[in-house]
Amino acid sequence: MPAVLSATRHTTALFAAKAIGLSLIIAVSAHVSVPFWPVPMTLQTCAVMTIAALFGHRLGVAAMLAYLAEGAVGLPVFASGIGASVLVGPTAGYLAGMLAAAAIVGRATGHLATLGALLLGTVVIYAMGAGWLSLFVGVERAWALGVLPFLLGDTAKGALAWALSGALPAAIPALRRR
Repeated sequence: MPAVLSATRHTTALFAAKAIGLSLIIAVSAHVSVPFWPVPMTLQTCAVMTIAALFGHRLGVAAMLAYLAEGAVGLPVFASGIGASVLVGPTAGYLAGMLAAAAIVGRATGHLATLGALLLGTVVIYAMGAGWLSLFVGVERAWALGVLPFLLGDTAKGALAWALSGALPAAIPALRRR
C-alpha cells in the first residue's frame, strides 16, 4: 500500500473518530436539560457551538451529522425522544438549525469575532427551530414556546461557549486552531 494512501486512511479514520467523540459530547449535553414543552432547554446548543468554534466547520458539521445519524438509528441521544421520528417532530427545526449553526460558527469564527459568530449561530437556530415549530403550533405560539423562554438561558450558554472557546485552547495547546 502506498504511503500516501495509508496516510489518507489514517487521517480519515482520525477525523471520523474525532467526529464520533464530539457527537457523544453533543448527546450528553442534550440530556442536561430543563424540561419544557414542546422544546426542552438543554446544554446542546452550547456544546454544538463550542465544538464548532474550537474545531471549525468541517469537524463541527461532521460531529452534528454523526449525532443526528446516531439518533436516527435509535440510540437515545435526543433530548425529546428516541428514533428518526424526532427528525420530523416539533424539535426537528432546532436540530437542523444546530447543524447549520455548526457550519456558520465553525466557518465564521476564523473571520468574525467569536462572539458575533456565536450570536449569528443562535439566530439561525431560533429561525429554523421556531419556523419548523410553527408548522405544529402556529407562528405566535412558536415564538412564545420556542424562542422567548430560551432567550436568557441561551444568552448564558452563548457566554459560556464564548468563554470555553477562548479558554480551552489557551489551556490545552492541542485545541488551538491551525
